Amino acid sequence: MNKEIRGDYAVVSDASEGAKFFTIGDLAREFGVTLRTLRFYEDRGLLSPRRDGTARIYDVRDRDRLSVILKGKQLGFTLTEIRAMLAEDRLNGVPAANLKLSLDQIEDQIRHLEQQKEEIEQALIELKSRRASLAAAA
Repeated sequence: MNKEIRGDYAVVSDASEGAKFFTIGDLAREFGVTLRTLRFYEDRGLLSPRRDGTARIYDVRDRDRLSVILKGKQLGFTLTEIRAMLAEDRLNGVPAANLKLSLDQIEDQIRHLEQQKEEIEQALIELKSRRASLAAAA
C-alpha cells in the first residue's frame, strides 16, 4: 500500500490491485461532513472502514455508501430507513452506489415532506405574527 500526500491529507492506494482507499479526512472534505458524522455512521453500522492502527481506511465501496447515505438524508429519510435500503442492496448483491427507491417509498416520502412543509409554514406564520405584535408593542 502506498500513501500519497496531497496538501494536508493522504490518499492511500494499493498499487498491486489499483484500488483506491481514503482516510476519514478525505471523505469528510469531499462530502462536507464532520469527522464526528463519519464516526457516527460507522457506529450505526452504515460504514465499515478497515483499520490501520487507529486510522480508518475507507475503500470505494464505503465512499459510494456515504454518497447514498447523504443523498437519503437530503431526501428526508431517517438513518433507519437508509440502513434498510442499503441492507436490501447488500442482500441482492448489488453495491449501494445509488439510492434505490420504490414508487411507494417515493410517494410516502413526498407525503411526509409535504406534511412537514405545511407544519413549518404554519409555525412561520405564528412566529411572524408574534414578532409583529411584539414590534408594535415596543
